[in-house]
Amino acid sequence: MTKFILVRHGETEWNKERRIQGSASDTPLSPTGLNQAEQLALKLKTDPVQAIFSSPLQRALDTAKAIAQYHNLEVRVLPELKEINVGELEGQLSLTLAKRFDEFVCRNGQNDEGWIKLPGGESVNEVQTRAWEAIQNMAHQYPEGTVVVVSHYFVIMSIVCRILNLPLNNMVHLRLSTGTVSIFTLDGKEDTRLELFNDSCHHRK
Repeated sequence: MTKFILVRHGETEWNKERRIQGSASDTPLSPTGLNQAEQLALKLKTDPVQAIFSSPLQRALDTAKAIAQYHNLEVRVLPELKEINVGELEGQLSLTLAKRFDEFVCRNGQNDEGWIKLPGGESVNEVQTRAWEAIQNMAHQYPEGTVVVVSHYFVIMSIVCRILNLPLNNMVHLRLSTGTVSIFTLDGKEDTRLELFNDSCHHRK
């Protein structure tokens, strides 16, 4: 059984400004985000981590490196862990959409086909497919280990929906804050258990 520790990267200035931040924006961590990364690192310091994987985007990679410093591990970069490609919406203020970005992305259908392909970008279905394939590959490499995965909002949320066997449009009913931890286990290819979601108890002012 593989234990996965899913980490959403620390805050960026674009998170504060509520700008749409996809795979084309290599934004750095804000001072608050740097503090969140260090708090995450201290929280996970004593966990028996065997591998740390990260999105190549700076905000995730810097968060992963903060965690790795306590485990004598190199961060392994996977492009499959990048945030959703938001295409033409990159950098826009989410307020201009007249609704939350996740609600904008999701049509009012009752199944995964309700998710739209963003103009010039990708759909959350596509994000889930690439992210879950990466998860399965990690589980194959570390069938009895603990793996840290540092990524982004839509990647982690799509994984959580996959674990819980929920249609992706249920994502709009959940919240995932920056600098948080979620934990699940994967036994074999399909037996999954979500043990923790959106944990921010390690954050200090």
